[in-house]
Amino acid sequence: MSSETNAQHQPGHDDHAAEEHVHGSFNGYMIGFGLSVVLTAIPFWLVMSGALGSNQLTAFAIMAFAVVQILVHMVFFLHMNGRSEGGWSLLALLFTLILVVIVLAGSLWVMYHLNTNMMPPHDMRQVP
Repeated sequence: MSSETNAQHQPGHDDHAAEEHVHGSFNGYMIGFGLSVVLTAIPFWLVMSGALGSNQLTAFAIMAFAVVQILVHMVFFLHMNGRSEGGWSLLALLFTLILVVIVLAGSLWVMYHLNTNMMPPHDMRQVP
């Protein structure tokens, strides 16, 4: 057997393993780029025009567009889906997101309760 024949029959060199690592096409990248531009331009327009009228509503809309843009980047540029790497890359991302949410929510909860329970009451009548 030649070295070429050996390389073809070794584990990990089968045809379907190569299909898992297929990178995106030019059209896929252009669709992702177009969506990214639109998802950036709309929040910019919302802020500059004041179309929603409320600062809080505008902030929530911007956050929603940011989440959608993160998903667009993950799908079109990072090629993350349930099929890539047997689903492990998506599972690792979900685990990371859960940990970040737990850490941030716990930190905010602790800071709120420290502020509420540890700060002395402010009595404006006792000014020296």
